[in-house]
Amino acid sequence: MLDSLIAVFLVIATGWFLKTRGVVSPAHWVGVERLTYQVLFPAVVIHTLAMADLRSMPVLGMGSSLVLAILSVAALLLLARPLLARAGIDGPAFTSIFQGSVRWNTFVGLALAAGLQGRTGTTLMAIAVASMIPLLNVMCVFVLARYASGKPMSLGATIRSILYNPFIWSSAAGLALNQLQWMLPSAFTGYLDVLGRASLGIGLLVVGSALDLGKLARPRLAHAVAVGLKLAVLPVLAWLYAGWFGVTGPALAMTVVASAVPTATAAYFLARDLGGDAPLMAEITTLQTLLALATLPAAVFLLV
Repeated sequence: MLDSLIAVFLVIATGWFLKTRGVVSPAHWVGVERLTYQVLFPAVVIHTLAMADLRSMPVLGMGSSLVLAILSVAALLLLARPLLARAGIDGPAFTSIFQGSVRWNTFVGLALAAGLQGRTGTTLMAIAVASMIPLLNVMCVFVLARYASGKPMSLGATIRSILYNPFIWSSAAGLALNQLQWMLPSAFTGYLDVLGRASLGIGLLVVGSALDLGKLARPRLAHAVAVGLKLAVLPVLAWLYAGWFGVTGPALAMTVVASAVPTATAAYFLARDLGGDAPLMAEITTLQTLLALATLPAAVFLLV
């Protein structure tokens, strides 16, 4: 576990080094990020779900555990909103805390799954993608529309942003193709496999390029809430729900990993576009990514 985690974070550190040293220009990083987000990672999700024997996987138990854990943390935050407001946390800052507490870095999750359990781990993490991504996108967009200071997104724009999300349509495509697995041409599945294998290393480099250590402010209540909920409370809840649903073995390990990885770097762009506190979002993302080097192995060691 620790070796795989260190390898993942070394690739992330390499991305940060390449960005800070100017080896790859900022304009090129934008293109690489778009390529990874819109092409490479959808390919690995489609291929993994299409070729998986989902009948042998605890799809319902694992998916339900992750969904209930996310809903529990989201409900806790919404109930605590008045208290956070009295503590000086305004609406835009609250949206960044919310995203930082429930969203997950799919790139890191898939890379860890592949390193820890190979094809089985990737398949289980793809189940997490299909379970979590639609719910998270819907929740975060609506929370930003309700509490951020930007112009609220129309219902039509909200629906489009959800349907056009690469992880959502790729999950749907992979699940649909799974029913036609026996008739898929080997050239097509090989094509997806090649693209998917390219995604993990490039995706982690992109994660590293998005880190900005210069934006790490002195830790405040907002940072502490987002870090505590995402890196500690969410994994524990996912583990508890998984036990309730009888999830064990590799599926339990991947459930914990999926819930314990740091928040998504894409949360910054959503905060920026919809009027959230983007600088705070960047700080939370960077802080969680750094702390996850310690909290991730601790979560797996203690809970699995």
